[in-house]
Amino acid sequence: ASRDPLIVGRIVGDVVDYFDMAAQLRVLYGNREITNGFELRPSQVENQPTVRITGRRGSLYTLVMVDPDVPSPTNPSQREYLHWMVTDIPDGGDVSRGTEVVAYEKPQPTAGIHRVAFVVFRQAVRQAIYAPGWRSNFITRDLAECYGLGAPVAAAYFNCQREGTCGGRRYR
Repeated sequence: ASRDPLIVGRIVGDVVDYFDMAAQLRVLYGNREITNGFELRPSQVENQPTVRITGRRGSLYTLVMVDPDVPSPTNPSQREYLHWMVTDIPDGGDVSRGTEVVAYEKPQPTAGIHRVAFVVFRQAVRQAIYAPGWRSNFITRDLAECYGLGAPVAAAYFNCQREGTCGGRRYR
C-alpha cells in the first residue's frame, strides 16, 4: 500500500493521474504552511494564500486550486469546483507574479469534509490560458490536455469543512 498522501487522499485518481513530483510547492495561509491532509477551517482560508513553486530555473508554471468534493464528498456531482487559476508563474517567484486567470474564491463547504487541491503544471512556453465559462465541473486533466501542459509537477491538498462542525455526521 502506498504511503504517498496524494494517493491515500485520492487526489491522484479523482483529480490527476499518478505523476512524478518534479517541483516543490509551498502554500501558506498567513504563516501556516499546509501539508497534505492538514485541516483548515473556511475562516482560515478566507484570503488568497502565498504560493511559491521551485523546480527548474527559468520555468513558468500554471496553478489550479480545485475542490473535487462539491457539493458533498458522497455526491460530488459538480466535481471539480475551480477556486483559483494562475498562469505564467515564474520559477522561485510568488504566485502574485503570475497571471490570475480565475480570481481566488475561498472554499465554503456545506456538507462533509472536502479536499481542496493545488495542482501545478510546468508550461513549455508563456501562453494564453483562458478562464472556463464557470467554476463547477472543471476538469484539471482536460485543462492539461487542452493546453499541452503534460503531467503535473507538484500537488498538495488540505481538508476543509464547514465552521462549527466536529467531523461527525449531523442528523436533522
